[in-house]
Amino acid sequence: MTPELTDQQITSALQGISVPPQPQIMVDLQMEQVMPDPDLKAIARLISQDPGLSGSLLKIVNSPFFGLANRITSIQQAVNLLGVSRVINIVNAQSIRGELTDENIVNLNRFWDSAQDIAMTCMTLAKRIGCVEPDEAYALGLFHNCGIPLMLSRFPYYIEVMEDSYAQDQARIVDVENQRMNTNHAVIGYYTAKSWLLPRHLCEAIASHHNAQQLFLAPGSGDPIQKNLLAILKMAEHICQAYRVLGNQKIDHEWNAVGQAILEYVGLSEYDFENLEAVCQELTATGEGRYYQD
Repeated sequence: MTPELTDQQITSALQGISVPPQPQIMVDLQMEQVMPDPDLKAIARLISQDPGLSGSLLKIVNSPFFGLANRITSIQQAVNLLGVSRVINIVNAQSIRGELTDENIVNLNRFWDSAQDIAMTCMTLAKRIGCVEPDEAYALGLFHNCGIPLMLSRFPYYIEVMEDSYAQDQARIVDVENQRMNTNHAVIGYYTAKSWLLPRHLCEAIASHHNAQQLFLAPGSGDPIQKNLLAILKMAEHICQAYRVLGNQKIDHEWNAVGQAILEYVGLSEYDFENLEAVCQELTATGEGRYYQD
């Protein structure tokens, strides 16, 4: 678990990066969520006031990943069907694109495409494997790399560092960032998620998402909730080829190091995982119009 840090330590870790404020709609939804009897109509009304979020939520709910028999046409229907927590997890995750898009940042299309694909794949894996709530898996998939655009806004050469990080077959991806910039995207992502009041276990997973070797290779280590979340995330990153899309590499060094341990942890054989991989890639291609190519 990430220890509480002093203000000075936080300032040092952020290295001059300004964490964007929590979107007002997230504040309003979280206030409604903690009420003894959340008002579903009020929640639907709040979401409906933001056309971008409304459209994103309906697109996700009607995607092949949910597999609903009938098409959902209103936010009220979505809230009634999915429930408060699931809808708010999805909306929170979607909010990040609007808040972290900087028109001065270039080359981020591959980041946003990758985040969406990973989020959808996390959701599918969670539904199939059952160890994580699908909406939480989705939120983690979309939020886990939220530090990347913030790093790029602070360090113009960050893309080069990120690609070098993925090229390492011994060091962790965040180790290279720490060496060159004295911070890393997982740390920045953690503070962003924490300041936006995301659930603590999701914040912790964001902070630890490149510590997979420590979690899965050391006997008896790690909190089961964290391991479940990160097992889903690491499988999704490999399926969505983050090592190629983000890291511009041909080999997934991180998966090669921990993949077998993760499959053993969730009880999947290589054959089972290959079948899941095919299903997820087909759903992503169908749902988002993008296809994986060699």
